[in-house]
Amino acid sequence: MITDLTALLQKLNAIVRADDNWGTPANYIPELARINPEQFAITVITADGTVHSAGDADTRFSVQSITKVFTLAIALGRSGDQLWHRVGREPSGSAFNSIVQLEREQGRPRNPFINAGAIVTTDEVLAGRAPRDALAEIVQFVRTAAGSDDIHINDAVAASETQHGHRNFALAHFLASFDNLKNPPEMTLGTYFHHCALEMTTTQLAHAGRFLMGAPDMPKLISTARVRRLNALMLTCGHYDGSGDFAYRVGIPGKSGVGGGILAIVPGQASIAVWSPGLNRYGNSHKGTEALATLARQMNWSIF
Repeated sequence: MITDLTALLQKLNAIVRADDNWGTPANYIPELARINPEQFAITVITADGTVHSAGDADTRFSVQSITKVFTLAIALGRSGDQLWHRVGREPSGSAFNSIVQLEREQGRPRNPFINAGAIVTTDEVLAGRAPRDALAEIVQFVRTAAGSDDIHINDAVAASETQHGHRNFALAHFLASFDNLKNPPEMTLGTYFHHCALEMTTTQLAHAGRFLMGAPDMPKLISTARVRRLNALMLTCGHYDGSGDFAYRVGIPGKSGVGGGILAIVPGQASIAVWSPGLNRYGNSHKGTEALATLARQMNWSIF
């Protein structure tokens, strides 16, 4: 299996690079828009700890919304199921930054992975603390999960998001108008923009996802019950209004980010990180989604 998987990743890398349809980087965040889209990386870490990589696996990229998985884990650890009074657990069926949906649903975001829901989750992690303390906890959680201290926030990306994040400011003020923020919108958003600006390689990200595998000898950062629930939310909500298509085509839990990364989990078997900065119409990595669909099919990895 190790030889087969290694060969498959190399084949995937070659197939991806032979097709010139790379998608389009997130053009509403200038620091991401200027990234060369013709890049691809994939790392798979199996339950026995073996690491398999292909492509640009040592290139750092902004993981963006993938950090919502880690902040949700922290928020649930702090507040437990009380968090669900503030945010739902249903697929959105709308764009990840929809203002209309938030207004229609009286300021309670549909799930914690759309932007409004992640802002609420970040607000819960803040819990009246200074943003630097909340950020330190988030970064340390990710570093512990990844087993690496060499994971940092890209300040230029965070500044770019802050300067151009008008819709996120609108979402935060909508939340505040419905009394669903405990901290000032600017404070919560500052924390949100910065944790989304974390940079990792696919190797680091795949390591960071191991605690979600539910396999022996993986990091035990949250309870087994919460591992299952996070995976369930990643499957149903992890790709915004493309979540159903991803579940249909790939069949495993996954969380995307507009930086072009995807963290995917094969429960009990593997943690997978893929990156290619060009996005599809849903705002998810075009090449990454295609590669994961092929990988899951070839390895017969599916929760169904």
